[in-house]
Amino acid sequence: MTIDLGFIDATVMVILIAISLAIGMWSSRKNSDVESYLVGGRSLPWWAILGSIVATETSTATVLSIPGVGYSDTGMRWLQLAFGFLLGRFVVVTVFLPLYFQGRLLTAYQVLETRFGRATKTAAALLFLMTRNLGDGLRLFLAGVVVHSLLGISFPLSVVLMSGVTIVYTFFGGLRSVIWNDCIQFVIYMLGGVAAVFIIVHQIPGGWDQLITFAENTNRLQIFESSFELSSAYNIWAGLIGGAVLTIGTHGTDHMMVQRYLSARSERDAGRAVMLSAFVVLFQFAMFLFIGVQLACFYSLDGNMAPAKSDQVFAHFLVNHFPQNTGLTGLMLAAILAAAMSTLSSSLSASASSVLNDLYVPSCRTPPSDQRQLQLSRWLTLAFGVLQMAIGIFAMSLADTVVNNALTIAGFSAGLLLGVFSLGVLVDRAGEASALSGLTVGLIVLSVVKFGLKDESGGSVVAWPWLALTGATATFLTGLAVAFVFPKTKALTQ
Repeated sequence: MTIDLGFIDATVMVILIAISLAIGMWSSRKNSDVESYLVGGRSLPWWAILGSIVATETSTATVLSIPGVGYSDTGMRWLQLAFGFLLGRFVVVTVFLPLYFQGRLLTAYQVLETRFGRATKTAAALLFLMTRNLGDGLRLFLAGVVVHSLLGISFPLSVVLMSGVTIVYTFFGGLRSVIWNDCIQFVIYMLGGVAAVFIIVHQIPGGWDQLITFAENTNRLQIFESSFELSSAYNIWAGLIGGAVLTIGTHGTDHMMVQRYLSARSERDAGRAVMLSAFVVLFQFAMFLFIGVQLACFYSLDGNMAPAKSDQVFAHFLVNHFPQNTGLTGLMLAAILAAAMSTLSSSLSASASSVLNDLYVPSCRTPPSDQRQLQLSRWLTLAFGVLQMAIGIFAMSLADTVVNNALTIAGFSAGLLLGVFSLGVLVDRAGEASALSGLTVGLIVLSVVKFGLKDESGGSVVAWPWLALTGATATFLTGLAVAFVFPKTKALTQ
């Protein structure tokens, strides 16, 4: 299935790419030192950071796969996780933000060096770098598959197109360019979602009345499910507890998010951006889930043939039923590209920052000059862009199950890092031996739970929202046990 782009739709896509590059060039003028490049000079407004937070956690999978969840029997019950995201952000604001605004930190993991030592910071940074680049390289692969399918261009060219534009504006503009582009990209994919809502309902003969009747009769508007099953991701317990712990890990300890907080003018501004982003995310997920419910109604009508897989249903509708050459198809394709580029650009900037400040500078006997660090940051951004591009293209040779499992591994860091940060905050006796032991055991436990525990059908015994809690708990309890056997003997230099 491919889209035959008309002049208007193609123009919309070209404008998006041109705007992204222009923002990168404009932002480069203000990058006079490494702090400007990596944390935007700590001068960005809270509302821009809010938009960047939401865009960063929104990938192509959100735009295309979340409607597939709403289309399935799950319906709107996925939204329970978004309420957990709200609780998790409250903990991030009250517990983690104060840690990051003590001093002038450039990465999340410098906190761990102060508390445990350089080895723990290095281990945390390496865990972040490996999982982040593997995961985002594979997300780039998934986005490339979509663009390849919709536009009919070769798969490698699809990957190079998305990553190339993103590398250029991130290389020149740094975090300031990333955040302003994120805001533009957020607006684009939200406009695409709103347009889709009205286009779909217009193609249902009975309009809103028929849609709501169908949704109620099929129970797809139900949000809350009170029953508890460890293997089910869509009940209130998995949503509130699993979603909260997952968010504390991803938004409290992942440097890709923390980098945004450090670019704020104050801790108060960062907290405002984090908390309000929860409500924007709640609305965003509700909209894309509702699009899935609409598609379920549309494809239930006689003569409308649906694709075999639910996560392909939105792309199928886009190709076969969206108005052509009106700008709307171009808008939706721009939305898909925007979602992919916002995640990729954030990953490149955060990875470059972590290598420079967590690994390279601490290893130098004489700290390099500020201009040298700025130059290195740019080249590291380029290097990680090429790495993720290579992972995305190489993933074409992997089986689908390998890709999915690799993406799961990429999500392990949220639980492991949360366990280490919790150990540092809550257990005074814990030293570096506790932190490193906790990380090691936590990784083993997570691997066994995810890949070793299977039911009779081969599915996971433990649903994915519980994985972050599992990793954090195993890491924390192991570190706590080690702390009583090998307590910290002396305070580290602050």
